[in-house]
Amino acid sequence: MGHFETYLKHLTSKWLNEDTWIEIGETVLKIIVVMLVASLVIKFGKKAIGKIFAVRAKAPLRFSERREATLLRLMVNTLTYLVWFVAIVTILSILGINVQGLLAGAGIVGLAVGFGAQSLVKDVISGFFIIFEDQFSVGDTVQVGKYEGVVEEIGLRTTKIKNWTGELYIIPNGNISEVTNLSIHNSVAVVDVRIPYEEDIDKAEAAIQEILVSFAGQHEEVVTEPELLGVQQLGTTDVTLRVVAETLPMAHWYIARVLKKEIKKALDENRIHAPYPKMVTYSRTEKEEALAGQFLKGDEHGR
Repeated sequence: MGHFETYLKHLTSKWLNEDTWIEIGETVLKIIVVMLVASLVIKFGKKAIGKIFAVRAKAPLRFSERREATLLRLMVNTLTYLVWFVAIVTILSILGINVQGLLAGAGIVGLAVGFGAQSLVKDVISGFFIIFEDQFSVGDTVQVGKYEGVVEEIGLRTTKIKNWTGELYIIPNGNISEVTNLSIHNSVAVVDVRIPYEEDIDKAEAAIQEILVSFAGQHEEVVTEPELLGVQQLGTTDVTLRVVAETLPMAHWYIARVLKKEIKKALDENRIHAPYPKMVTYSRTEKEEALAGQFLKGDEHGR
């Protein structure tokens, strides 16, 4: 009997053995149990983290809502990664793989790879300081380089920013060198109103000032009463009046649009028209035509 036949007989007897199938069944069952337990731990862990933040929200000393949303997302992600890492290590142990030797080898390989993965380390360190220093949080409107939008997620490696038109920018944290956070302080709505020279400027200012008195009380986004600064610019056909209003963060675009509408209504009620392009034409008299003709004749003789 050759070696192949001996090996085939041994393999056949092994797979036809009842104990082998019982062992395989136990292994598969253990793996299913580990995965089920991991899923339940993640599920209940997320609920526990959510309840912790809900209780903390009622405490007198608490983080801002922005920072709480960021920390909540970060803790949930960390819990998910940690639980699944432990589950994978447990499954490898069930399969009979030497986990200790594997982890030791992975540590050596990781050290070697670490020298070539400096960008990854830079991303993680930058992400840590972004969260630790509270440079921006989930829900903030920020501008990072040429990208601007609402922060959807902050991870240890990448930050996700969603533009108002729907694009999702995924930026490595190591590439974030300068950030403009538009959600920290109040914004200012600026409205320029153009009035023709032939209109009464004092009347226009009085009409605008009348609606500004009650404007702040009608819109909760306005922090203080809007202010009419006066003449901002003298143009060729019109005078520009400037109105400013302090608003809640990122509400200045909406308030500016509402202000323009209300100012337009006030000017219409006072019959103050908008400026329009003007064209000036001149007509020559008979005397001017005669002089022009003589000038042209004299020019021809001179040639």
